[in-house]
Amino acid sequence: MTNAGQGGQAGRFSVVVTATDGIRVLTLTGEIDHHTGDRLRQGLDVSGTPRPRLVIDMHGVTFMDSTGINILIAAHRTVTEAGGWLRLAAPTGPVRRILSIVGVDAVIDCRETLRQALSNS
Repeated sequence: MTNAGQGGQAGRFSVVVTATDGIRVLTLTGEIDHHTGDRLRQGLDVSGTPRPRLVIDMHGVTFMDSTGINILIAAHRTVTEAGGWLRLAAPTGPVRRILSIVGVDAVIDCRETLRQALSNS
């Protein structure tokens, strides 16, 4: 398990990386913006991983700007090119709205819950 940031404080950002059944799970907390984007990029680095499978648990994300959108799209492209997949799980209302407005939810598989994102279907 890796913690790439400070969690629990308003506005702070953290990335906790775990694995479930061979799926890399990133649990995010806080705000994703130009100040925190590098920590997210580090957590999403799958270089050298054949057919990576990633789930990003977004239930604790309170804000995301275009930095986060760009990072997610780049990660999706990288993972797909490597023969894997990327899913978003449980985005909060405001984050879900942003994903919908810019069309990310049409490109990256978004699931309502972490359990659904981890399922084989």
